[in-house]
Amino acid sequence: MIGYIVLAIVLLFVLYLIGTYNSLVRLKKLIENAWSQIDVQLKRRHDLIPNLVNSVKGYMKYEQETLEKVMKARAAAISSKDINKRMESENELTGLLSRLLAVVENYPELKANENVNQLMNELRKTEDKIAYARQFYNDTVMKYNTKISVFPSNVVAKMFNFKGEPFFKIKETEKEVPTVSFE
Repeated sequence: MIGYIVLAIVLLFVLYLIGTYNSLVRLKKLIENAWSQIDVQLKRRHDLIPNLVNSVKGYMKYEQETLEKVMKARAAAISSKDINKRMESENELTGLLSRLLAVVENYPELKANENVNQLMNELRKTEDKIAYARQFYNDTVMKYNTKISVFPSNVVAKMFNFKGEPFFKIKETEKEVPTVSFE
């Protein structure tokens, strides 16, 4: 009789171990999927940037430095292999794109150009999709990191060497509220 009880306890433990391991693997796969969704939108953004830069280059004679910075940031973002460096590069590119879009607003002839308007609208839509994809990624990372941190699933996570994943954070400067003046 005691043998059956011990066997039942061992079986329950093994089932718990398998269930917890599988749930950690599922969350890890969700994180990979969430990152690939971000990656798809980032690729789209990377493809749109040269078209926008080439479309505005002739008009923005005094803004060549801004255009060069955007293209350098794009190149850095594309070449980054490490996820943390990639996130950092993408954040820098996001800031520079915001600056570029603001500068474009100062050129009436650009705002009247249909091609530039279409590219800017596509870029804005893509930026919105990136923001949603980042939010999904961060939500998934939070669930996963919580699961590998809380007892008793943290024991299983340590047994099978599950590590925490980084959040996609924005720069401190991007958190600041812009100042608007109507003088």
